Amino acid sequence: MAWEVAIFFPRKRGTWSYYRGQQMLPEETLKQYEAKINMHDFDELVPLISPNAIFWFNDGSFCGLKQIRQAFEETWQKFPLENYWLENLEWVAQSRDCAGCTYHFRWKAVLNGSALEGGGRGTTILRREANVWKIIHEHLSQFPKQ
Repeated sequence: MAWEVAIFFPRKRGTWSYYRGQQMLPEETLKQYEAKINMHDFDELVPLISPNAIFWFNDGSFCGLKQIRQAFEETWQKFPLENYWLENLEWVAQSRDCAGCTYHFRWKAVLNGSALEGGGRGTTILRREANVWKIIHEHLSQFPKQ
């Protein structure tokens, strides 16, 4: 007889997160994405992004890993010392197969010896594919002008 164990644990705002066996949670996937993006090696990100993903940035829409890779690598070429991180994550939806969060993203870089920094707001949607959480959509934009 095979037993299956499911663990539910409390999350922010009284909701509950679901963990079964050794499967990674969507929160863990996004945390890995945030860390690996600073390696500036797209091959490190490939396992975390769905092959059918769509990324929307201020400078365009990028569909599939080939276009997304090109967008990332062009940014890393322009800003080789860029550091990127997320703040104020809010998981707005989560089910067995789909999860979504909003956040503020921040970055710092050095260009021609000058320090630059910026940020904006983002939304990431993750989908469970073959029991692995992958990013299916990311939308980053600048903060609105006040």
